[in-house]
Amino acid sequence: MPAPDHRLPPKLEGLSRLAYNMYWSWHPEVRQLFARIDRRVWHNYRSPVAVLRVQRDWTSLLTDTDFMVQYETILSDFDHYMANGRTHWFARKHGSEVAGPVAYFCAEFGLQESLPIYSGGLGVLAGDHCKTASDMALPFVAVGLFYRRGYFRQAIDADGHQEHSYFNLDPARLPLLRAVDPSGEPAMVSVELPGRTVHAAVWVVQVGRVPLLLLDTDVPENSESDRPITHILYVRGRQMRLHQELILGIGGVRALRTLGVEPAAWHLNEGHSAFMLAEQAREKVVTGTPLEQALAEVREHAVFTIHTPVPAGNERFSADLVRELTMPEAEAAGIDIDVILGMGLGMDGDPTQFDMTAFALRNTILANGVSQLHAKVADNTWSPIIDHHIFGITNGVHPPTWVGKQMRQVVRSLGGDLDHLDTEQEQDRFWTRMDQVDDAALWDAHLLQKATLREYATIRLRRQLARHGEAPSVLAELDDILDPQVLTIGFARRMATYKRAALLFSDTERITRLITDPDRPVQFIFAGKAHPADRPGQGVIQTIFEHSRSAALRGHVFIVEDYDMRVARHLVQGVDVWLNNPRRPLEASGTSGQKAAMNGVVNASILDGWWDEGYHGDNGWAIGGRDPNPDEGAQDWADAQDLYRLLEDEVVPLWYERAADGLPHGWLERMRRSAGSSLWAFSTTRMLEEYVERMYLPAAKVKQA
Repeated sequence: MPAPDHRLPPKLEGLSRLAYNMYWSWHPEVRQLFARIDRRVWHNYRSPVAVLRVQRDWTSLLTDTDFMVQYETILSDFDHYMANGRTHWFARKHGSEVAGPVAYFCAEFGLQESLPIYSGGLGVLAGDHCKTASDMALPFVAVGLFYRRGYFRQAIDADGHQEHSYFNLDPARLPLLRAVDPSGEPAMVSVELPGRTVHAAVWVVQVGRVPLLLLDTDVPENSESDRPITHILYVRGRQMRLHQELILGIGGVRALRTLGVEPAAWHLNEGHSAFMLAEQAREKVVTGTPLEQALAEVREHAVFTIHTPVPAGNERFSADLVRELTMPEAEAAGIDIDVILGMGLGMDGDPTQFDMTAFALRNTILANGVSQLHAKVADNTWSPIIDHHIFGITNGVHPPTWVGKQMRQVVRSLGGDLDHLDTEQEQDRFWTRMDQVDDAALWDAHLLQKATLREYATIRLRRQLARHGEAPSVLAELDDILDPQVLTIGFARRMATYKRAALLFSDTERITRLITDPDRPVQFIFAGKAHPADRPGQGVIQTIFEHSRSAALRGHVFIVEDYDMRVARHLVQGVDVWLNNPRRPLEASGTSGQKAAMNGVVNASILDGWWDEGYHGDNGWAIGGRDPNPDEGAQDWADAQDLYRLLEDEVVPLWYERAADGLPHGWLERMRRSAGSSLWAFSTTRMLEEYVERMYLPAAKVKQA
């Protein structure tokens, strides 16, 4: 990689290594170091690179003994982390069994809010996957796209309508650098499309030990009409979306080849990158291998994760469009495009459609769903077209990224280290010792995180309402909202209609009586985006907003706009209850509840996705049962009634039940069970151990003893 273009004093040159490695995104001490250098720039950009880009006199820091000691300690810890992977789980158990890295393809990656190339759960899961691969010293390389306009920024107007705007990302202020090929030149790949060649620059984001390669078509070598191909994540236009997925799949394979990376296994995280299978087959065909044999050989080393049972989440394109755009590459290699199109025939057998999920399933050796329930649903759905079962590897989250400062201290008091989760030694299983945490200490930790949420949300809400033109008196009311002494329930996720974000308001009179009780009030915080093309989802946002400003619920219901990873961290760390009420079985996994649980937040959820296996009776609440009603309206009403019953009879009374010492001991017991049952079981460390042993090693054809 080329050197950054900023200058540092020799004694502080290590700041550049820290800034250009996303290690800082899950190590708060590194973020604190850069904030100490320039709080204004850090607050504005939340990127260490932006801090270093500012010209300054470093003398005051060089002569600040406390700063230099902090810097040298952090740099030493980082250098040790980067150099020493031999003692970690993968090296100990499987280090000699693979000849190359796992290549992990995904359309989005959520690493930290300053790099907004993610939309939600899929991207954040991919980011957590990369961080954990780094922590475990797994040989791993990730491939995605650099969206210079990112995913959209959300504003909610005074009538509750979602408005959309886009970033204009400046690579110079971000922790990414151009990759260089073996000759030392900036890496570039190309893909033949009808009538022209499209070029893509290759950027590198270093995620600890893991390189993430991002392809970017906004380069001078392309025409003005092709430069925007990689601008916007999940762009609405179908032709542009297909162009993106061709660049991701074909260009991604070529980027690895250009950089001399030879993967031992290939992992498609969702079907957006399925053309990477066709590209590998093309490579073999041009050397003389028949197409059917080439596809079979590619299949032996590829695995696939399907993330959604929702039809809209499984990408489909017009077969004629696929034929048109892939014909130049296919003809040059002598490939019969009809064979490729036939492998993309979906469950409905419609020959006019090319189903990316169907193509990926047919051309990978193993496939998994992202929870045990989802795997069953997916296997039942797709079994007619594949010769292997879809099994479950339940999603997890990266604890160092999502557990708040005070809960980290609770973990440390048990001898635990979130950076090194390990189950090989019984004494390392700190999550089984949550009973040892003092009630007062646990409650104080939670209230501190809750106070942080209040401060952050109040600032966001005041800015939001001021833009609507609300009076100073209304803005002043915000000083008294989100009282930590009031039961606070959070709901934040993509605002797709099947997630039923507005279920709470099915009976407005009943919910109003419940949450405005002067002796036991309740407050709800909502956040979430609906895709710009999802009008019904945007309607859900408007409904929630209208309730939040109504005379009956104002001051008890809030909706925070522009949901991103920063908003998510504050919510999962600071609310008391995490609410999730999708229509079963449409929630494939849902990882936000896992993040909340690790912070001691108690889940109240439909038995869907991860909660179907995560609920144990004493660590949260289950809404409804496991037998869905085919009448969606009846099911919605029944689930709403059970939600009201739980809130009225169990959740609210338990939270407000205080002993003589002022502590809610019954609630604290649920908090312990919530954290203890999730810190390992729903961590990406546990998840990645399963991926390695159930998918990666079989695909890599591990060496035989």
